[in-house]
Amino acid sequence: MTSQVDGSIRAHARAVQDSTAEIAAFLRDHLGAQLTALLTDVDVRTVNRWAAGEGCPRESAEKRLRAAYQVFRLLEGFEASPTIRAWFMGMNPQLDDVSPTEAIANDQYRDVMSAARAFASGG
Repeated sequence: MTSQVDGSIRAHARAVQDSTAEIAAFLRDHLGAQLTALLTDVDVRTVNRWAAGEGCPRESAEKRLRAAYQVFRLLEGFEASPTIRAWFMGMNPQLDDVSPTEAIANDQYRDVMSAARAFASGG
């Protein structure tokens, strides 16, 4: 088990160092193509193209990809992948009962990270 501070630092480093193709493929494989498409406001075909290294997401979509990836990488130090996927899908009381996926799609990155840290702390 990792400390939350160490996990945050590692998650941030991965989110800024990994390519958008790596990030898109990771999120598609762990969240599913549909959720990844929802959080970036594109269709599933576009997510699959990005994951294959074809094309580049527009800046707003890249920000959302990197934010979701950073949150996922933080949480994987505390929870299993299926639990993290469910967390991304479910209504979250710290986000006024909006799912983290929807909150990221609405550019509420800081709020989602705060909710993820609370979840990692058991809250």
